[in-house]
Amino acid sequence: MSRHPTLKWAQRSDKIYLTVELPDAKDVKLKLEPEGKFIFSATKDGVPYEVDIELFDKIDTEESKVSIGVRHIVYVIKKTEKKWWGRLLKQEGKPPVFLKVDWDKWVDEEDENEKAGMDFDDMDFSKGKKEQKRRRSRRKENPLRRLLMRLRPDCICKR
Repeated sequence: MSRHPTLKWAQRSDKIYLTVELPDAKDVKLKLEPEGKFIFSATKDGVPYEVDIELFDKIDTEESKVSIGVRHIVYVIKKTEKKWWGRLLKQEGKPPVFLKVDWDKWVDEEDENEKAGMDFDDMDFSKGKKEQKRRRSRRKENPLRRLLMRLRPDCICKR
């Protein structure tokens, strides 16, 4: 019986980052089909690992790239259509436990174009400089921290 390695993912409008975390993997086999089928198999310490998933939409296999490293395998998968996917997998419902969001590579849809432009962070082009700083610092925070801050009750008092 085979196991599933941890699979992390992030997206942009034109590509998907898929990282298989399996240090010291041997006999790595990868298959990517245009319909969106992703198949991975490898062994580690004699134990077989496999992943067989169907991605949300069609992909361009010719433009997709893979990098097999010692600690993990990174696949940059080019989407056929430049659009944001609502989820990684075609099937609806709860994703498998081995599939996780790669927060190190994640960019929100509305923040994608900000990275491409010039960096004007230290210049003030408007009167609301404090508000800009506040919004910028809020964006840089971990999304999980933002969620927890929203859930935090207002009744906590300082003593």
